[in-house]
Amino acid sequence: MENETPITKEQIADIERDLRYISAIIKQKGREILSQYTITPPQFIALQWLFEVGDMTIGELSTKMYLAFSTTTDLVDRMEKNELVQRVRDTNDRRVVRIHLLEEGERIIEEVIKQRQDYLESLLSTHSQDEVRNLHKSLHNLHHEMKED
Repeated sequence: MENETPITKEQIADIERDLRYISAIIKQKGREILSQYTITPPQFIALQWLFEVGDMTIGELSTKMYLAFSTTTDLVDRMEKNELVQRVRDTNDRRVVRIHLLEEGERIIEEVIKQRQDYLESLLSTHSQDEVRNLHKSLHNLHHEMKED
């Protein structure tokens, strides 16, 4: 690809801004959807981590969420009270307590994610299959590079 012109600073600035705005809109839409449920946005984020990664200690969840250990403990206490998660002893090391996602927590995550996906699908329905495929490929590659960095 020798004949391609280099990416400009303006293009990078535009992409960064667009990604930031898209992220904010998706987050806002997610909060609108969450308002139909009895959980808070931080609880949703915690449930989502447990849904995607599996059982975690409070320390691991704190690290993923960039929250203080005490804040995460309070969050888990409230979710446990609402029967979304439960604390379980690790079978290999009884000193370790893991947070386990319960059926109700999983149901909420699946419903909210489905509604977010439906929202995105409605927006992308006006685009061609090639545009959607290229967008998916570009976002996937960018995400992969960011994870590797």
